[in-house]
Amino acid sequence: MIYRLLRPALFRIDAEKAHGLALNLLKLAGDAARPPASTGLSVDVAGIHFRNPVGMAAGFDKDAEVPDALLRLGFGFAEVGSITPLPQAGNLRPRLFRLVDDRAVINRMGFNNQGAQSALRRLQARADLPGVVGVNIGANKDSPDRVADYATMARLMAPHATYLAVNISSPNTPGLRALQDEGALTGLLEAVIAARDEACAAAARPPVFLKVAPDLEPADIDAIARIAIERQLGALIVSNTTITRPPLASALRDETGGLSGAPLRDLAQQRLRDFRKATGGALPLIGVGGIATAADAWARIRAGASLIQLYSAMVYEGPGIARTITRGLEDLMRRDGFSSIAEAVGSE
Repeated sequence: MIYRLLRPALFRIDAEKAHGLALNLLKLAGDAARPPASTGLSVDVAGIHFRNPVGMAAGFDKDAEVPDALLRLGFGFAEVGSITPLPQAGNLRPRLFRLVDDRAVINRMGFNNQGAQSALRRLQARADLPGVVGVNIGANKDSPDRVADYATMARLMAPHATYLAVNISSPNTPGLRALQDEGALTGLLEAVIAARDEACAAAARPPVFLKVAPDLEPADIDAIARIAIERQLGALIVSNTTITRPPLASALRDETGGLSGAPLRDLAQQRLRDFRKATGGALPLIGVGGIATAADAWARIRAGASLIQLYSAMVYEGPGIARTITRGLEDLMRRDGFSSIAEAVGSE
């Protein structure tokens, strides 16, 4: 209620400045207790115990500044990044746009972040704190060897991450999505896994997740699914923002960049179904894209997602969204006769 009263004033501020303000407020939020966990909402994925299936997607906390504040808001996990080996300014501003009439966001940030060493210091400082914090890794835009960048990031971050998320699906770094091609993807994952194994003892190795784009052809989906299973990845994150443009009402609809929020929901839902079919349920899936309500999250779980993530919806619904969705999921589980999230996954 408070956020809805404040939202009109916040929306008069440039979107990126408002995002910076949100990060600063979370830094000042203190050590409020996390909401109590619900046994029925807890789920185990890739050997990790998640207190609930609702996560903050990468992009909100690019530099690992507030993961624990996000967990205190009720998120079951927080994914920080994308982080690159070297600091990177990203693309020119303005590069983040609210499409209010569509409850959507377009961004062309371009992996702006303070670099690996800055994030590493923060992750090391929280080493003894509980909670699932994934690290989303990327490559520098001007890198002569992007595979080497991913390997470097895996080597640095693996000892400090609950899981590693390999992001090859951002549309805002030229050529990055080409790493989803079969030959390139195989070599990339081999390099990342080797670097992780070099950095961590076998018992301490975080699983590797792969984040894919929604803008894939059927042959791409089949190849990615096969490679992910062969390389024994922990999960697929389906999906990143889209470069397609469904009909939109906002005057900002023609801005270049990745589209997220409500208009992405149906495409992301279908892509999750496609990956569920391609993997035969042999690999956990994390549903992302257009999730704003408990009903959206429940539909994604019933379609095959073991976990879900959101980001753009918090722009419109405010910082209470994780608790609202988890409460709603408990009601929907009871309504449909399930006693746990795991029972509901893929039950569509």
